Amino acid sequence: MAYSKDQLLARLKDLQIEFSQYEHPAVMTVEAQAKYVGNIGGGLSKNLFLKDKKHRFYIVSALADTKVDMKVLSQRLGLGKGGLRMAPEETMLEILKVPLGSVTPFALVNESARDVALLLDKGFKAQERCFFHPLSNDMSISLNTNDLDKFLKSIGRDPAYVDLEANPAVGKDQPPDLAAFVPSGSTVLPDLPDPASAVQSAGGSHVNANNNCKAATEKAIKPAKDVQNVKDKSAKAVNPSSSFTDAEKFVEEILDRISAKLLSEKLFMQTKEGNIAQQGQELGNEIANRLRKCCYPELKNLATIFKNTAYTQGFHAGKASSLTQCPRT
Repeated sequence: MAYSKDQLLARLKDLQIEFSQYEHPAVMTVEAQAKYVGNIGGGLSKNLFLKDKKHRFYIVSALADTKVDMKVLSQRLGLGKGGLRMAPEETMLEILKVPLGSVTPFALVNESARDVALLLDKGFKAQERCFFHPLSNDMSISLNTNDLDKFLKSIGRDPAYVDLEANPAVGKDQPPDLAAFVPSGSTVLPDLPDPASAVQSAGGSHVNANNNCKAATEKAIKPAKDVQNVKDKSAKAVNPSSSFTDAEKFVEEILDRISAKLLSEKLFMQTKEGNIAQQGQELGNEIANRLRKCCYPELKNLATIFKNTAYTQGFHAGKASSLTQCPRT
């Protein structure tokens, strides 16, 4: 279950964190947010939801006027110059559980975001109070960094503040200074081609192109109930499901799964940027990426079931053969 704005505010109160809240119309940019809270005093934040080529995710939370060079940041993480890009909106909803324009460090309270890395601008430390959205861009809350740290520690996070404008040399004798922030606990799928497009979002959040994440992968890896049932039966019964004992039916099962995934993912929906004809290569890359993301765990699961079924049948066949050959006494 995703945290709601009210649940988050209640949690902050339970932690005895002092904050002020300001309701306002939904805002999609820091500039729009500034119209409502910019005159109060404190640092407005912009929050970027990023992904790398191995489908690992990052929230970069910076002061509104901090210049974040994506290429430099990517190198400092050890990902190469083009290793970072904006994460797609659907992934934001799936992992952070917040809509476009509402990216915030507070989204890490959701279990689905447990493997998302967080980089905080060291400039926040110089501010008396900092503004963030509390999971919704129709409100801003202000608090100091000590209380932000208190919240992050309450969810098992160790707050890390870095100089996001620094551009240190990276080379053979100078390793990437931010490499320790690359997530290590997330499931990583093989590198896939991946289209790029960017949409700037609110209170400092950006979004775009495509990908998956641990939560998406875990969701895909969870075998469907019928697959799990087949697996359980194959372990207990001598005569498992015929779809896993007949190669032709097994292939049909795979094709059925792929078709179902294609339909469920709605891969052929028209994109926001334009129609399908205009998207061309990007749409093809998107389909290939999502198809791999959705089907890889399922197909691996089916292949394992098929292998186990063959092993089980061979075992019982061998046992039956040995019994028939045993001399009677």
